[in-house]
Amino acid sequence: MNYEGNIFRPPSEAYSLIIQVSIGCSHNQCTFCGMYKEKNFRLRKTEEILEDLARARKAHPYVEKIFLADGNALVIGNSQLEKILSEIKRLFPECKRVSAYSAPKDILRKTPQELKKIKESGLAMLYLGVESGSDIILDKINKGVRSRDMIEAGEKARSAGFKLSVTVISGLGGKALWQEHAVKSAEVINGIQPEYLGLLTLLVQEGTPLFDAVEKGEFQLLEPKEVLKESQMMIQGLVLKNTVFRSNHASNYVALKGDLPKDKKALLNTIDQALDDKEAFYKSELYRRL
Repeated sequence: MNYEGNIFRPPSEAYSLIIQVSIGCSHNQCTFCGMYKEKNFRLRKTEEILEDLARARKAHPYVEKIFLADGNALVIGNSQLEKILSEIKRLFPECKRVSAYSAPKDILRKTPQELKKIKESGLAMLYLGVESGSDIILDKINKGVRSRDMIEAGEKARSAGFKLSVTVISGLGGKALWQEHAVKSAEVINGIQPEYLGLLTLLVQEGTPLFDAVEKGEFQLLEPKEVLKESQMMIQGLVLKNTVFRSNHASNYVALKGDLPKDKKALLNTIDQALDDKEAFYKSELYRRL
C-alpha cells in the first residue's frame, strides 16, 4: 500500500485500516496545526486508491473499520467518493464503519442530496474539528470559517444521517480569551448536538505561527489548572441530549470521560476535586507529547 508522509488519524481509529484518498489538507492554514505542512494538497487518482484497497484485502483477512485519510477526505467529488465506497463494500463486506475527517466547508459545499448519497454509499461518520466556538479565536487561528458555519455544517451532516465526532481544543484562546473560548464553544456544541465530543488540550508545534507567537510573548499558554477551569466552564455550559464525551487524549492533563447529560455532574465533581487537591497529578509535558 502507498502512503505519503506522516499518518494522522483520530484516536478512535487506532485499529482501523487507513486508506489515503487525498494528500494533506485543502485549507492547511490554521496557525496551531503542523500536521500537513510538509505535504502539497492534492487528490489521489481513483485507480491508485482502488489498488490500495485490493492490496489491503489480500493482506488483512478481517477489517472492522476503515478511515479515509488525509485531512479532509470529503473534499473529494461525489462520483469519485461513491466509487471508492462501493469498492469498500464489495471487498470488505465485514467492515462495520467507514469514517473520515471533514472540514466545515466541505460539508457546506455539498448539497443535502449529495451528502445523503455519500452516507447511503457507506460513509458513516465524520470527524469535524470545531476547535473553538468563538469567532474572535477562529479568526486568530485562521480557521477560515465562523461559528455559524460550524453549526450549519454540523446540522447539515446530521440531517444527512452522518454520526458526528466533534473536537474542541482547550487553551486555544490562551490566557486572554479562555472564558470566551469556554462559553462560545459550549454554545456551538449545543447547536450541533454531536454524537461524540472530544476535548483535546493545545500542544504548540514548532514551525507553526502559534509557536512563534508564544516565543514572542504574544500568546500566553494556560497552566494545567487554568485549562481545567476552562474545561469546567465549558462543560457547565453544555446542554446536550445524547453525547459521548471524552477528554482522555494524550494531550490532556487530566483524563475525563462520560456520557452527557447523564454524567455531567460527575465530570464537574472530578474537575472540582482536581482543582481543590494541592497534590493533584497533572500529566507532564513530556508525556503529553507522545
